[in-house]
Amino acid sequence: MSIILLASLVFLLMPIFLLLYIRSYNRHKKNHFVEKENMRQKFESEILKTHIEVQEQTMQTIATELHDNIGQLLSLTTLTLNSINVPENEKASEKIENSLSLVNKSIKEIRELAKILHGEQIVESGIGNAIEQEINWLKRVGGYELQVSNNLLELSVSSPDKDLIILRLLQEIINNIIKHAQATSIHIDTYLKNETLFLTVKENGIGFDYEAARTKKTGIGLASIQKRVELIKGKIEVNSVVEKGTSIFIEIPYP
Repeated sequence: MSIILLASLVFLLMPIFLLLYIRSYNRHKKNHFVEKENMRQKFESEILKTHIEVQEQTMQTIATELHDNIGQLLSLTTLTLNSINVPENEKASEKIENSLSLVNKSIKEIRELAKILHGEQIVESGIGNAIEQEINWLKRVGGYELQVSNNLLELSVSSPDKDLIILRLLQEIINNIIKHAQATSIHIDTYLKNETLFLTVKENGIGFDYEAARTKKTGIGLASIQKRVELIKGKIEVNSVVEKGTSIFIEIPYP
């Protein structure tokens, strides 16, 4: 009788033990998957950080070369042109004056470009001022009707690492517009609300099929922007209509 009772008990308990085992196995499997996914994301994040660091080092090297070497050569050219004396040749004198004007303008543009490339120095004065310098550069490029609402100029908080990435985000977006959008109007809006930094860029260019670009991975610039946003735990939304332009909305926890 006891053997039958024991067998019955084992028979009744076996499904429970089996169920507990399956649950435990699934839980361990899920935990392993989550751990593996976290490791993958961390690895990708480290790769992206390294990639960005290499980009920054490259841009800083270029900025130094532009400012120190090419800038110095142009300054020497200015001195040489100033030393030329042609009082009896009005036409030659006019050409020299025009050349001086062009060289001085080139020196100014190279210095501004060097500042933009040397992002770390720019963001020292705050992300609002960094964005303002980028907008001023875009104004000098010309060819666009600009509508700008930069509400970060009086920002009292900062996050240098994030600031540099945000600046590069805006530069990448503007670069894409100049290269591909064929736009005539650009609207840039920035503000901080509830510890979230909002960046919106709209243009009236030719637009594109966003989903197709993501599927075919043809939008390399856009992919770079998305990766940078993910790196600082932000969100990005891209709305684009062919022949009607593109709008990019970015939200970033800040500071």
